[in-house]
Amino acid sequence: MYTREQFEQLRLESALKMALDQPLAHDAGDVLVRADRYHWIHQTTWFGEPTLQLPQDLFAFQEIIYRTRPKFIIESGVAWGGSLLMYATLLQTFGAGHIIGIDIYIPDDLRQRLCAHRELFGRMTLIQGSSIDESTFQQVEGMIGNAKEVMVHLDSAHSHDHVLKELRLYSEFVGKGHYLICGDTITEYIPAQTHRPRPWGPGNNPKTALDVFLTENDRFEIDHSIDNKLLFTCNPGGYLRCKH
Repeated sequence: MYTREQFEQLRLESALKMALDQPLAHDAGDVLVRADRYHWIHQTTWFGEPTLQLPQDLFAFQEIIYRTRPKFIIESGVAWGGSLLMYATLLQTFGAGHIIGIDIYIPDDLRQRLCAHRELFGRMTLIQGSSIDESTFQQVEGMIGNAKEVMVHLDSAHSHDHVLKELRLYSEFVGKGHYLICGDTITEYIPAQTHRPRPWGPGNNPKTALDVFLTENDRFEIDHSIDNKLLFTCNPGGYLRCKH
């Protein structure tokens, strides 16, 4: 039998070996690209609402939230609200915390469905508007105040310029030990999508924006321990931990 400490060490060592297995990484990437033709990423729900995330990434979010216990979670890109419900479920379990969801369009029927979850909805504030508009940022700033126990998940428009603006703006809220997650960095590593065309793709995406951001901001580092163990992820290199 392993002790818990020995088991944790085994997990870390195994994850690193898996991350270094280039043929396996290639095969995993090929599976992700092929499965995306069937909207694989859209298949996961939380309390009935689509999350638009891979299960592996959802578990990574959960681990981060459990370890860091943020007072606020900011998510740009609400979509169908599934990830908001997951965050609210976790915060409700902990008995503290609030979520701010931002999107340029939040339909009334989505608000109604989220509201039906009552206590969970009480932990959410929805802001309709662009995440990079000054008015939106000021609303978020007014709610956050001086808190630094903040997790940010950027998952709205994925063009280079938009994401770079988001990174520069919302990184200000994240304090030491907390996380800034840059979503869909996978876009840089896969062929341009033809089954659902987007204005972003290789050379113009969250990964290219993140590369620039990391050259100009030394407060954040990539948490490779998360990357190492996921194998399937939409956010390779996108899990950033605030160092100071």
